[in-house]
Amino acid sequence: MFQKVLIANRGEIARRIIRTCKRLGIQTVAIYSKADETSLHVREADESYCVGEPPVNQSYLNVDAILAAAKESGAEAIHPGYGLLSENAGFAKRVEQEGLVFIGPTSEVIEAMGSKLEARKRMASAGVPIIEGVNEAMASATEAADVAAKIGYPVMLKASAGGGGIGMQVVHDEAELLKAFEGNQKRAESFFGDGTMFVEKFIAEPHHIEVQVLADQHGHTIPVFERECSVQRRNQKVVEEATSPFISAETREKMLDAAVAAASSIGYTNAGTIEFLVDANEQFYFLEMNTRLQVEHPVTEEISGLDLVEWQLKIASGEELTIERSQLTIHGHAIEVRIYAEDPVRFFPSPGTITKLVLPQGAGIRHEAGVEEGSVVTPFYDPMIAKLITTGTTRDEAVTRMQQALADYVVEGIKTNIPMLRDVVAHPEFKAGRTTTKFVEQYYLPEVAKK
Repeated sequence: MFQKVLIANRGEIARRIIRTCKRLGIQTVAIYSKADETSLHVREADESYCVGEPPVNQSYLNVDAILAAAKESGAEAIHPGYGLLSENAGFAKRVEQEGLVFIGPTSEVIEAMGSKLEARKRMASAGVPIIEGVNEAMASATEAADVAAKIGYPVMLKASAGGGGIGMQVVHDEAELLKAFEGNQKRAESFFGDGTMFVEKFIAEPHHIEVQVLADQHGHTIPVFERECSVQRRNQKVVEEATSPFISAETREKMLDAAVAAASSIGYTNAGTIEFLVDANEQFYFLEMNTRLQVEHPVTEEISGLDLVEWQLKIASGEELTIERSQLTIHGHAIEVRIYAEDPVRFFPSPGTITKLVLPQGAGIRHEAGVEEGSVVTPFYDPMIAKLITTGTTRDEAVTRMQQALADYVVEGIKTNIPMLRDVVAHPEFKAGRTTTKFVEQYYLPEVAKK
């Protein structure tokens, strides 16, 4: 096992990794920008190094500064968390070249799965169901329109690189596609340095369900159940739960089998997630693979009893998985909500100083936060400030606990999406487990418009 690990991240995920490292007796090294000098993750780590000015490209994406801090500190490995450099194949390769361990898959696997087009090809070869579409880049809007005409509208126009809904748009006819192509291509190029576009069939009102996998360096891969992640705004997840209330036990087993086949076919190692779209008939299709720890990993931990960060560290240090798929059982139900510093109606970021913070307490409540009372939420980084997780012996109990926890949650000084989250978990459709990716659009925004 490692003696010292550098965490190339910030906020709640850095604190989350520090917590497991401390329990395992591993020393931790934090990095921070000048804006984060007094942050909780900096105070809790054994050592800390400033890696630059507040803008993310001058600090948390400053590969040279991060590697210099790792070398100076004597860290043996780097944990990238999620976001930032976690799925950057170039960063993973630099870590490997410097003789350090990247706590995640190899740079080659990250690169392959970072391209949605390449991922489609590989999954098709592995026998994993994929959505009807093309596996080649579209050179022009005209070419994309020709393909769309063959598939049939509506179609999903997608950027091959990146995520977060950037470069993605549903188009309903040729005129809309021709208009949307160039704008999405430029946006993808701006955000990811890659404007490659492709087209696939649009699945109306699907469920977004993903499977957590763990894979060691000795050819052993296991699935750790699934998560329902359908409540989204702007194609970004807001509420996640484990397990999915929608699929049957039979479909679950098929999805777990497909996830193992997907990960095994590419020689995947460490923790990763295979994401699927699932239609009303429980037919599922590969969406993408996240080659990192997910934001929503706590719900899987709560129902499985595993510490996924611990297993990331063990696998990266060369240890074998000692868990068999048959040994894993589902314990209750868990729900996570993401708390953002944002306007709950328009979803615009709301930076500022947190003047009051009261966290909910009680049985079945877990809280992961990157802030405290007095923290300054800057405009430089992702506006997610915390995650709230509730667990119950049944889904109904987990929902009830989440409702009470959100009622007790107080944040002042900035706007947050807590009012939205309260409305979501109290909605009859959510309580019934009938959440598709159109949930916010269908049920939340119309109610807001009435107020």
